[in-house]
Amino acid sequence: MKAELTNEFFNKYGQQPTHHYFTPGRVNLIGEHIDYNGGLVMPCAVTMGTWLALAPNNENVIRFKSLNFEEEAAIELKDSYIKEGKEWYNYPLGIFNEILKDHKIPTGLDLIFHGNIPIGSGLSSSASIEVVMAYALNDYFNLGYDRLQLVLMAKRVENDFIGLNSGIMDQFAVAFGESHKALVLDCDTLKYKAVDCNLGDYNLAIINTNKPRKLAESKYNERVAECQTALQQLNQEIKLHALCELTAEKFALHSHLITDPTVLKRATHVVKENDRVNLAAKALNNGDLEEFGRLMYASHQSLRDLYEVSGAELDAVVDFCSDYEHVIGARMTGAGFGGCAIALLKKGKEEDFAKQLTDFYVARIGYPAAIYISEIGNGASAI
Repeated sequence: MKAELTNEFFNKYGQQPTHHYFTPGRVNLIGEHIDYNGGLVMPCAVTMGTWLALAPNNENVIRFKSLNFEEEAAIELKDSYIKEGKEWYNYPLGIFNEILKDHKIPTGLDLIFHGNIPIGSGLSSSASIEVVMAYALNDYFNLGYDRLQLVLMAKRVENDFIGLNSGIMDQFAVAFGESHKALVLDCDTLKYKAVDCNLGDYNLAIINTNKPRKLAESKYNERVAECQTALQQLNQEIKLHALCELTAEKFALHSHLITDPTVLKRATHVVKENDRVNLAAKALNNGDLEEFGRLMYASHQSLRDLYEVSGAELDAVVDFCSDYEHVIGARMTGAGFGGCAIALLKKGKEEDFAKQLTDFYVARIGYPAAIYISEIGNGASAI
């Protein structure tokens, strides 16, 4: 990819890039809809991601080009920026806007991006673009930010510049990811530990349902509001900062305070899913992939029945996986209502899995899913 990007860069700008960078996408192995409830998530970086090549120019202009999108831009270097429509380059432009709050950028830059993360799949292509830009500017201009500061910067871009009210997991995972490790991240304190995630005889299969996630944003906000309602009602008797402060046992003692049965289902998922992350970390530490797979299936069932963020497409994938003897665990990953599922698939069965799943999925849904095989990779880096 580096050679291809170098050729494209020369063809576009008439000069060689001086620096190359890469930031992965991510999947969340377990711990879904927990980040905004102050709990634990377990993401990992994948080997798909975003590449960036850059070189300085003497024209005081930032030039944005991507091999994935038609839109290009040449934007004069200024002291601040605002979002320009819905174009993809708003994500890196937002990073420039954040950097400029602290530093003067001394020269224009020519930039080319390329990503192989399926757009809109829930694998954090936007966080990957944000973090690769932040990491590159920090490295190239020697700005002195640490990795966590870059993560927080990228989250501000997502929330304030782009206008999406998302948590911190995506940016954190793509920045801090480690090969063959899962990150157990406390979304309240931002403390984390890297847990060995040796998949042994298994690969991580990522199955894109190819269903547009049209409902995800509105339903996401609805779930956030329902969780806030549960927290308010529980606080009539106990003082909580977030739902995930509750153990399952303590929740059982006070759940009668939640009067709406739908809100009760949402809170029940949150508390039990947070517990599942702890159990999953123990399973990985013990090398017990069978138990980890069982927890993945339990997570999906809870997201389907209690949190109600799955759908026919995601359920079709997990239903197939549960009957396929060479898969030991599967679940939806991400916000839901489309996007991706993940599965632990026996090595050597990739072609058979893809063929059988495709036949099953087309018969039930009417169009094919896309299947990717990934390892657990490293976070943002210069290449």
